[in-house]
Amino acid sequence: MRQRRTFAAVAVSVLTASLAGASVLTPPTLPLIVRNPYLNTHLSNARDAPWSKWPIFWTGEEIGFSILASVGESATLYPLLGRAHDSLEDDDGYTIEEPSYLGANFDASTTNLTYHIPNPNHGSDLELILSFLSPITPSSTLRQSLPAAYVTVYVEGSFDVNVYIDVNGQWVSGNREPALEWDLKKNTDNEDKELKTWVIKKRDQQLFTEVNDRSEWGALHVTAPSDVHHDVDSSQMVRRKFARSGTLSDGPTRYFWGVSQREEPPVFAFSKSFRLSSSDQDSEAVDQRKRDSVLFTIAHIQEPIAQYASARGLTYMRPLWQSWFSSDEAMLSWHYHDFKHANKLAQNYTDQVGHDAYQSGGENYRDIIFLSARQSIGGTSFVGTPDSPLLFLKEISSNGNSQTIDVIFPAFPFFLYTNPRWLAYLLEPLIEHMLSGQYPRKSAMHDLGTHFPNLTGHADGNDEYMPVEECGDILIMGLALVNSLDYGAGQNAPSIWSSLGRNSITEQQLSQNPFALAVEDDGEVHGLDDSWGGTADSKGLRQAQRWVGRSYEVWKQWTEYLIEYTLEPENQLSTDDFAGWLALQTNLALKGIIGIKAMSELSEVIGNDKDAKYYRNISEVYIKKWEKFGMSRDGSHAKLAYDWYGSWTTLYSLYADAILCFHPSTDFSNTSAASRHPHDDPDHSIQAPLRSYPPSPKLPHSRPSITSNFIPSHIYTRQSSWYWAVHQTYGLPLDSRHLYTKSDWEFEAAAVASPSVRALITAKIAKWLNETSTDRPFTDLYETEGDGGWPGPHFFNRPVVGAHFASLALERACQGRNREVFAGMNWGSEEMTRQEAEWAVLREEMEVLTKGQQDEEAREEVEGDFVEVEKIEL
Repeated sequence: MRQRRTFAAVAVSVLTASLAGASVLTPPTLPLIVRNPYLNTHLSNARDAPWSKWPIFWTGEEIGFSILASVGESATLYPLLGRAHDSLEDDDGYTIEEPSYLGANFDASTTNLTYHIPNPNHGSDLELILSFLSPITPSSTLRQSLPAAYVTVYVEGSFDVNVYIDVNGQWVSGNREPALEWDLKKNTDNEDKELKTWVIKKRDQQLFTEVNDRSEWGALHVTAPSDVHHDVDSSQMVRRKFARSGTLSDGPTRYFWGVSQREEPPVFAFSKSFRLSSSDQDSEAVDQRKRDSVLFTIAHIQEPIAQYASARGLTYMRPLWQSWFSSDEAMLSWHYHDFKHANKLAQNYTDQVGHDAYQSGGENYRDIIFLSARQSIGGTSFVGTPDSPLLFLKEISSNGNSQTIDVIFPAFPFFLYTNPRWLAYLLEPLIEHMLSGQYPRKSAMHDLGTHFPNLTGHADGNDEYMPVEECGDILIMGLALVNSLDYGAGQNAPSIWSSLGRNSITEQQLSQNPFALAVEDDGEVHGLDDSWGGTADSKGLRQAQRWVGRSYEVWKQWTEYLIEYTLEPENQLSTDDFAGWLALQTNLALKGIIGIKAMSELSEVIGNDKDAKYYRNISEVYIKKWEKFGMSRDGSHAKLAYDWYGSWTTLYSLYADAILCFHPSTDFSNTSAASRHPHDDPDHSIQAPLRSYPPSPKLPHSRPSITSNFIPSHIYTRQSSWYWAVHQTYGLPLDSRHLYTKSDWEFEAAAVASPSVRALITAKIAKWLNETSTDRPFTDLYETEGDGGWPGPHFFNRPVVGAHFASLALERACQGRNREVFAGMNWGSEEMTRQEAEWAVLREEMEVLTKGQQDEEAREEVEGDFVEVEKIEL
């Protein structure tokens, strides 16, 4: 049986749509080409003109990537991206002018930069859009596995224009010294459209080696249609040819060159001429506008991708995409000609996530989600085969570890919402490695290797010491993954794309790998995934039972560790390791206790009622003790550590309780009158129980429904009230020790807080994005006061921003019941609407202005925001 697929069509031209859905935030950088740790390029100065600086690799180092336009009639050159014009001077053959830059728009997969170029005949300007598409395609793992992205130049106008694009050797090495090799290859795999591709690589490949976080093996492939012109030479020579003539000379194509052997390194360039002018001399016809475009693709191909200490030993892992393509050329050709389908699938994802995010948190939250999406998956690479697919992750910027559990953990809301099978592919390498006995400790490991791409394990057990953290994290994610398989109707799936495709599975398939990937067609589009879980044919339940059953011994091992060590954690690190070692951490203890509770549910999956009862009982005893140990004496908030009186912490581990469906009710009856607090009820009267959401119908062989709350509701409401009290200019500090924060934990805390607190935190983070002094891709660690800069450690471009999807994942979890559970929570009589909370943030800004701390122009801007708030539709 096949679930019918429906995808939103792109009905509006890009030239029109680019301005219609304008982005409201102005972050310091924007993603351009983001596919994996080594194909990861960004616009470095997104608040300024794109030609004011070079694009950057995610580390902040400049990378050679430039785009120019020239108008022959006026002999004028216009820089569009990068500092290519630094190689040029006003010459007797041309002049250099800046175009009008209309700004950037971005969504989950695309960044568009829009320009106007003046008409040399004094007619209407030409509109030019540079569109960078790194498609997120949750319905097609095949497409997501391709290490390639699209760059499209769209033009609309009434006069001719020429466009130039080039790259240099910085894409294939972090070292400027090594010699390069290149070739221009003609690709005739598609009979209808021949292609040409620059292939650039280091002459001496260094397998599994990085320099400045860039790979020293693999090749860059830049592909264009065969009717464009090409050239290679020093940057000055090639760019001058284009500036003078508006085209390139189709020069030599095969050579090698030491990057440092000349003052100017070589560039690899294409140029395209657009004939938009009319031959008719009629004045109206002369200004008649025409549209055209040219498509380029940029790919970084490595084979192998990594080495991995699997159960069978150290293994060189090939890219997953090689299972479907016989050669690099075949993949590049298919990818190029698949643009229409890739764009359509990516647009479907953008439309859905944009809608969901706007409904959940407004346009600020929508833009934050758009900005976070490509980064969430941009640190990963798909490897293996469809029978055994894996997803490797690099802990970008913080230390380069491989497959770090406490980095996957904050990222996992993105994967739950987008495609849970990708979360399975992230967890599987860790489970296989530890199940094979290669890790000596009883706790779960911190990571699979000190530095990516060497996933060689820690046979000596000397990985970073945060045992309670890693055990709690992987147990919580394990149950979240199991839960994602259990849904009835497709609209109740944790990811709406989960139910698409074939929804049956054979016993043979289950015995080989319950999470094997089947690729299918829908009659029009090739390379679509089969369904993920579901109740049809009991597919989800059977997959879960097989997956948990074959690794049950390590799940038990990690749980037994937590039973011994989580209630009163010894001095150790948590995921916030930059904050240092600390004993008796309240948030860490709660995470471990929820992990034990999760194990009771995993035991239920395979029908082990004895273990399930045992772990459930322990977790219920522990959570009562935790509340006594971890909450402040007045009961208003959680302490940083049990023995840190007067402290407080962002209790982001509450999110795990909610996402695992351990909080199915808004019933306050499990809270005694003696333990109540004024924050629960301002009138100090006993709150009558609110309506409980009825449990889902029980399916044959399914787990019993959870009908009572594991963590009492008053913990949620009190923490929510506390967050409002302690927030700062740019958000909610991590804890009482410092004013810095982590955006991932802010969004997880916000997801389980009141609507007004969620709106407050979202607005504060949006304000920070617009004003922060950081100049790298989205940092998750920043100061909530001052200029919103880094507190010391420089974290940026990390996959942990997947936690920004916390509200979206939560609203779809538990068959969608969480929406009503948290909407029906008694947050107190002082609770505001989202609109009122946004007004409160703006009032804070107005108070600053009245104290003379801003100039008159800023005052007018904020007052204008008041007018916009009134227009918000709730």
